[in-house]
Amino acid sequence: MSDEPEHRESPTLQPMDMPDPSDAPAPGDQSAAVEAGAHASLSLLDAPATYTLLFINLLWFAAMFHSGPYMRDWQQHKYLQILTDGFVPEALKYFGGCDTYLVVGGGQWIRLVTAAFIHLNPLHLLVNMWCLWNLGLLGEPLLGKRGLFAVYILTGIAGNMCSIIFNLHQGHNGLVVGASGAVFGIAGILIVLLSNRKLSLPWEELRALRRSVVQFAVLNLLIGMTPTIIMALVPARVLGRSAEALIPLTHIDNMAHLGGLLCGLIMGMPLFPRMLVGRTGYRERQRVTFAGTAFALMLIAYGISKAAETPKRPAASVLTQPR
Repeated sequence: MSDEPEHRESPTLQPMDMPDPSDAPAPGDQSAAVEAGAHASLSLLDAPATYTLLFINLLWFAAMFHSGPYMRDWQQHKYLQILTDGFVPEALKYFGGCDTYLVVGGGQWIRLVTAAFIHLNPLHLLVNMWCLWNLGLLGEPLLGKRGLFAVYILTGIAGNMCSIIFNLHQGHNGLVVGASGAVFGIAGILIVLLSNRKLSLPWEELRALRRSVVQFAVLNLLIGMTPTIIMALVPARVLGRSAEALIPLTHIDNMAHLGGLLCGLIMGMPLFPRMLVGRTGYRERQRVTFAGTAFALMLIAYGISKAAETPKRPAASVLTQPR
């Protein structure tokens, strides 16, 4: 991914920290929370879910490290190549990549989750973690620790499931890895929640934050789709050597991005009207929303397993990585 939204401190947006209605101050009296949030530090204790997700992704990559070509690159003094050299498909599948055949044909649905923590190469990991850090610090005050973690998992599943449906429709196997389906999901839910004019920040600032998230989502969708469109419309003889540079970019899984984004937008809608009713009411609405989303995803998975014929396993998977 690229063009990540500008990082801003956002602890002033605190529906998860609001008292119950019986303890609430007069309506709109949140000046103390605003002032305290404006001086909050970005420590681990301020955003534990965000840093936990970052740690899991980094730990997973560390566990995979010796399966990659990085020691060889180091010994051959190919230092810049370390960033872009990726794992072979067999290693990605071994560590939990979302392979269409293994998920639908082999019943390994857990790969819908594990693929959201696996990355193709160090550059892929670093860019996704930078985006996750920015959006997580913005979203965790609005969603809470458990809420952010649930959104990451559920939208990551939705993105990978959308990719599987597309692969089955196209009749080919696919191998999807990367956190960006979940990152787009966090962006989607933030677009909805930041539309609430009753939050403690001034509307102009809320609108600016929401605009930055929308721009992040739109620009990265365009970046993912543009190489495929160019390759489809422009003859290879016209592109010349540029075609070689575009081919890797055509592996970006736009279906996973769209699936995660749409899931986040949908989950934000029932949360929006309950953001300022007090912590208890908001958490209850979160539980219902997340449980309903999980149930809907299970129904979709069941439908896929029953409606789709088991795909014939090709010689090699088509590697895509949501970015």
